[in-house]
Amino acid sequence: MTDILLSSGRISKSWNISTVIIMMKKVDNLRLGILLSGGGRTMVNIAECIERGEIEANIAVVISSRGAVAGVKRAQNLGIEPHIVRTKDYPDVETFSARIGDLLDQAEADLVLQCGWLCLWRIPPRYENRVMNIHPALLPSFGGKGMWGHHIHEAVLKRGCKISGCTVHFANNEYDAGPIIVQRCCAVQEGDDADTLAARVFEQECLAYPQAIRLYAQNRLRIRNGCAHILGDSP
Repeated sequence: MTDILLSSGRISKSWNISTVIIMMKKVDNLRLGILLSGGGRTMVNIAECIERGEIEANIAVVISSRGAVAGVKRAQNLGIEPHIVRTKDYPDVETFSARIGDLLDQAEADLVLQCGWLCLWRIPPRYENRVMNIHPALLPSFGGKGMWGHHIHEAVLKRGCKISGCTVHFANNEYDAGPIIVQRCCAVQEGDDADTLAARVFEQECLAYPQAIRLYAQNRLRIRNGCAHILGDSP
């Protein structure tokens, strides 16, 4: 069995034949890296949680894959000048990914948060289990390439689902894969359209992402056999 203990990038390692344990300290003030491709509402929610003292963290760097999106202005309103890293400016995914990794390194990011990030990038080994993503559906349903934004909510409604929600998971190099950390649910109501359902799901997103960040900062997450477990949870 592989048992991985998670927290910041400040790492010491101990090994034996059957178990790999990555021991990391509880972090009192996480340095967050934000990746966004759109409006930046999730980033603003996290910043507001920090301001209210609900998360012990600070936003160290913001990277946007698009220059002309509301998230860029919202980052500036937070006093952060975002880096614009567009896929079309790089010859391949490897150099695009390397630029992102370099910016995160320069900012000494402890934890990376994909906040409406729509680009596939190659997460380097040093950031394994240090990149979170939030998805506006209950994975593994309604995930994968092409499943983003209103496409998801329209698919949920078309299928006739009675509940929807959101998922926070550790990102890997596949779309909407990686160990699930937190899920929150909401009802699908009669008469919903994609907009009304999206608004209800976003209310849950605003709770789920801060919860996942706190668990990480408290060093309460463990990865066993590809699944995330939370220390201290009741059976």
